[in-house]
Amino acid sequence: MMCADISALAETLALFEKHGIDYLHIDVMDGVFVPNIMLGTDFCRRLRGMTDIPLDIHLMIVEPEPKIAWFEPRPGDCVTVHAESTKHLHRAVQAAKATGAKAFAALNPATPLSAIEYVMEDIDGALLMLVNPGYAGQKLLPGTPRKIGELRALADSKGLAGFGIQVDGNISFDNIEAITGAGADFLVLGSSSVFDRGLPLEEAILRTIEKASKGFA
Repeated sequence: MMCADISALAETLALFEKHGIDYLHIDVMDGVFVPNIMLGTDFCRRLRGMTDIPLDIHLMIVEPEPKIAWFEPRPGDCVTVHAESTKHLHRAVQAAKATGAKAFAALNPATPLSAIEYVMEDIDGALLMLVNPGYAGQKLLPGTPRKIGELRALADSKGLAGFGIQVDGNISFDNIEAITGAGADFLVLGSSSVFDRGLPLEEAILRTIEKASKGFA
């Protein structure tokens, strides 16, 4: 939602509802964990008054444990905390799950899968960053897509059949089919696809759905 036109928020949400968008991805940035400040509690409350689409609250903030409740997560929402942002990832995950929301753990591009290996049984899935978090419009970092298949294999080896894999960062019309084909379940879509300024929003949504469905198939 950081890429959305704030002046046309109602129209954007109406199109998302029309085309079955699963979540509204909320990039929460504190200027410390990442070099930017974005989207907060009031923005989440405003969205809840405008749509029933669940929120996907991506916390790019230091020490997220006591701050999760500020966003009033609900059952059906998703809360994502970064493994790099806390000394106590289990506590952060437990704080997210205590709200009734799904709990995901995120990894920056250079962070190995081993950083979440021992919490995988406690979370609903993981978010793999394909760019360094902080800004929209970055280019996908070489080598990051292969982590998708590696994470799927790790989850399968643990018997975690329902483990969700979300990916975030420069997911474009050119690479979306390969990314979904590699094993990603959820796509965070921004200025490289759904919010491509060169296309009307509805056309961009439909094109994205078409491209992604080929990979999922």
